[in-house]
Amino acid sequence: MVAQNFEVDLKKPLVFQVGHLGEAYEEWVHQPILSKEGPRFFKSDFMEFLTRTVWWAVPTIWLPVVCYSISVSARKGLAPSHVVLLVVLGLFIWTLTEYTLHRFLFHVKTSSYWANTLHYLIHGCHHKHPMDSLRLVFPPAATAILLVPFWNLIKLSSTPSTAPALLGGLLLGYVMYDCTHYYLHHGQPKSNAPKNLKKYHLNHHYRIQNKGFGITSPLWDTIFGTLLPSLAGGAKSS
Repeated sequence: MVAQNFEVDLKKPLVFQVGHLGEAYEEWVHQPILSKEGPRFFKSDFMEFLTRTVWWAVPTIWLPVVCYSISVSARKGLAPSHVVLLVVLGLFIWTLTEYTLHRFLFHVKTSSYWANTLHYLIHGCHHKHPMDSLRLVFPPAATAILLVPFWNLIKLSSTPSTAPALLGGLLLGYVMYDCTHYYLHHGQPKSNAPKNLKKYHLNHHYRIQNKGFGITSPLWDTIFGTLLPSLAGGAKSS
């Protein structure tokens, strides 16, 4: 049962508190705290360790897997041009995956105890503490678990020689996504394109959180009508 008028104690581990907010969770989680120091999630030091990831762990761990996957398709006799096309297709599939996950899973509305708790772990924590540098990228262990169903789906929909290159492209898209996401929060872009992308993403956080789901590109926001008004109308956001 949800406690009435429950208030989260930010000095205590948060994960098992937020579920008690019930229907108030949606409003609470979208009121950001801009401290660069992240909150404690769990009382257990081991569980807490699993929730924190430095950004460079993502390319360090997964780029070798990308290269290996692509090389498998090449060793199976595919022409270099064919391998490149499969990698590009995998990248394209990732952009839609990124948008779909962000819009329909990361921003699902919850109110029950366990739904709130799970949502906070997946994405709510990022909106509550958007400058927490150690929780901006996905923990490698969780990525490995999620990779299993993606790999099985790719194997079902392609051939033994094309599947590894497709996986490599998909995984490369993920690495680009996570590194881009980190940069949009902590980088200081100098040229117009990354400046606009950073502005676009921060507007999603601090102005209109039910639009602007694209991280690496606003392509699917444009196609599905969730483009932030600043881009849809052509005006610069403040």
